[in-house]
Amino acid sequence: MLRTLPRALRPLGPRWTPARAWASGDAAQGAEIQVRALRGDQDAGITEILMNRPHTRNALGKVFVSQLSDALDELRFDRSVRVLVFKSGVKGVFCAGADLKEREQMSEPEVAAFVHKLRSLMNQIATFPAPTIAAMDGFALGGGLELALACDLRVAASSAIMGLIETTRGLLPGAGGTQRLPRCVGVGLAKELIFTGRRISGEEAKVIGLVNHAVPQNQEGTAAYHRSLELAREIVPQAPIAVRMGKVAIDRGMEVDISSGMAIEGMCYAQNIPTRDRLEGMAAFREKRPPRFVGE
Repeated sequence: MLRTLPRALRPLGPRWTPARAWASGDAAQGAEIQVRALRGDQDAGITEILMNRPHTRNALGKVFVSQLSDALDELRFDRSVRVLVFKSGVKGVFCAGADLKEREQMSEPEVAAFVHKLRSLMNQIATFPAPTIAAMDGFALGGGLELALACDLRVAASSAIMGLIETTRGLLPGAGGTQRLPRCVGVGLAKELIFTGRRISGEEAKVIGLVNHAVPQNQEGTAAYHRSLELAREIVPQAPIAVRMGKVAIDRGMEVDISSGMAIEGMCYAQNIPTRDRLEGMAAFREKRPPRFVGE
């Protein structure tokens, strides 16, 4: 039986929608963060977050961060979201990192408060229940790379440039970069990249395991986005509760010893046993047909 979702949890319409208060009526074109749920047989279950702050190359300013945080708060309880893709509406850029011009106008207490909010935003992304994919079709520097690191999967154009460049600005990564980069590429290489502030290409990032896939860029500048959609389409047909529980087991298990990790896996597995989807998977296997998972 279908249930009626509360207004705040209903799937979004096919148009780009402002991330703040969807019922506000603000023009989507004016929002720095826009959200769209894709439609169609292949794409149902995929939701996109479009980062669209062209005059600052998607720099992480106050409004941008606030709108993105609001969007994630709304989407995390929407069970129709099976994969969340982060993409840029600014050609040649994923996210240029901190808005240093805005930061320059802040007092020291204001900077501390903003960085805390930025760190909380990255944790919102990292703990989002459904799989997340960063489509990196251009520059991802500083906080922009930290945003991508908070995602589960990363796809980059081979020509995209990325790096934690904070030390070249008298700073250090403050939104999770010192923690997520070594977990991704190893401690020694993470130290080298952070100490030097080095920028690397998408192709180099693939070699060291920083991104899952690197693809040649196309004329439109959307190659990583299209590869991200292909990846999302592989995930969407799978049992959504099992996928979400798998994410929890991996993320939490990586923070503890393997014995504790096995216990976490056991708890996640136990939560999946009573689901209709598990029974459907067994029935589909027995009947030699594709499963029809509903997320229950």
